[in-house]
Formats: sequence, C-alpha cells, structure tokens
Amino acid sequence: MVARMLVCMVFSPFLLGVIGKTKALFAGRKGPPYLQLYYDIFKLLQKGSVYSRTTTWIFRAAPLVSVTAVLVAAFLIPLGSLRAPIQFWGDVILFAYLFGLARFFMILAALDTGSSFEGMGASREAAFSCLSEIALFLNFAVLAVLSKSFSLSGMIGACSWFSWTTMRPSLVLVDLSCFMILLVENSRIPIDDPATHLELTMIHEGMVLDHSGPDLAFILYAGAIKFFVLGGFLITLLLPFHFYNPAMGTVVFLLGMVFLAAAVGVVESAMARLRLNRVSTFIIGSFVLASFGLMIALARAF
Repeated sequence: MVARMLVCMVFSPFLLGVIGKTKALFAGRKGPPYLQLYYDIFKLLQKGSVYSRTTTWIFRAAPLVSVTAVLVAAFLIPLGSLRAPIQFWGDVILFAYLFGLARFFMILAALDTGSSFEGMGASREAAFSCLSEIALFLNFAVLAVLSKSFSLSGMIGACSWFSWTTMRPSLVLVDLSCFMILLVENSRIPIDDPATHLELTMIHEGMVLDHSGPDLAFILYAGAIKFFVLGGFLITLLLPFHFYNPAMGTVVFLLGMVFLAAAVGVVESAMARLRLNRVSTFIIGSFVLASFGLMIALARAF
C-alpha cells in the first residue's frame, strides 16, 4: 500500500509536465521542464497565504478537503497491478462522490470570496459537473453489467483480453466516454484552458483566483492527483495487467499513463477551446456513448 501511494503522490505532477512538453513540441517551442509543477508546488509551499476579510473557514478548508478527498479516492481504485487497498460492494458510489465532495468545497470557497468572477466560474463548474457525473455513472453501469460486480476492483479486474474479444463494442464506447470525462473533470481543452487568464471564459481557474501560497499548492497538487486517478482508471481498464507480475505491471502502467498524458497534449494541440454553449454538447456526447455501451451490454446479458 505504501508503494502504491508513493507512485500516485510522486508521479502525478510529472504527467502534467508531459502534457506541457507535448503541447510545446507541437507549437515548436522548448516549453517548461517536465518537473515544472514540482517546482511550482515547492515554491508555493514556502510562501504565505493571503486571505480576504470576507472569507470564512470554508475558504481555508477547501484546499485541504480537496486534496484529501482525491487521495482517499486513490485508495479505492486498482492502478495497474497494484490492487486497491479498500474494496467493498458499492465503493464505486464513494469513489464518484469523493470527487463530488472536493468539487463542492471548492465551489463553496469560490462563493465565499464574494467575487463575481469566482462565482461565475463556480456556476459553470457546478453545471458541467452535473452532466459529467451522469455520464460517469452510466459507464460504471456498463462495467457493472459486464463484470456482474458493483465494486471498482471487480469491474476493472473482470476486463481482460477475453473480455475485449467478447465485449469489445461496449468497452470501446466506455473507454471513449471515460476519456471525454477525463478532459471535463480535469478542465482540459476543449472544455477549459488551464493556462488562460481571461476571467470571462475561465471555469476551474476562475474559482481559484483568490487562493495563494500553500492553499494554491494543495489545489494544484489535488488537480494532478485527480488526473492520475481518473487516468489510472482508464489505463487499467484498457490493459490486461493480470498477465504481469507487480513490478512489471507497475512499469507498464506508468508507461501507459505517460502515453495518456501525451495523448491529452495532442488533443489540446489539435483542438481549440469550445465556446461555453458548446461544452454541454461535448459532455452530452460522452453520455450518448455510455448510453449505447449500456444498451449493447444489456442486450448481450439478456
């Protein structure tokens, strides 16, 4: 379990560096170093936080709640050959709503500042997350039907090369839908641009304008772990890790995560950010893919 958490906590910021390097490569630039997020987090931890007189304890607690919630979610999901330390029937519900808890506190913190820009970002975050959660649960329903399990470990563990040969259409649709949800939940292009500074178009970044110092470091770190956990879910679903021993499986898993981060960088380089009124259409697309996957799974089951 210690090795598993070290992999998650140490490796996750590196993936955002891979995304940045991939985007820089497509733009013909050198780009920031792979370890840039490590430097940023370390620098922010050495600074002090500034708090407005209008904020309450919610504003200070939100970053800690956010990073704690995503770390607990990491305990519920198998990552490659590394088994989940916590497994029980229905843990898929807890997994989804741990992310919901982190988002809820970040939205409250944004509203707590009294800033119209942060309130606007919080409103968009709440609206889009409602749609993405429905698609996420539909994907869980597909995996539950295929695996006949309502536990994350059972859902993912049942997916093997045999499953891909017999249930390929449903699994392909689930993987495509999960990739789209990954972009939505992590506020990546084409949903949001994490590098933007235009307040009228920001979603997630607009919510954290007033955070500074260690609080901002926790938010950045929570975002990296969230990407790692959701990406780990997708990679573990794609690859048959039960064929490998733990050491080799971990290496294959990390290589798969690097490839996924590079794929996200390619998507962000090839696509422009969507207009806000088109974001909901993109999320509904992931819902439609999951719905077709569920219908195919139910048709095969019954």
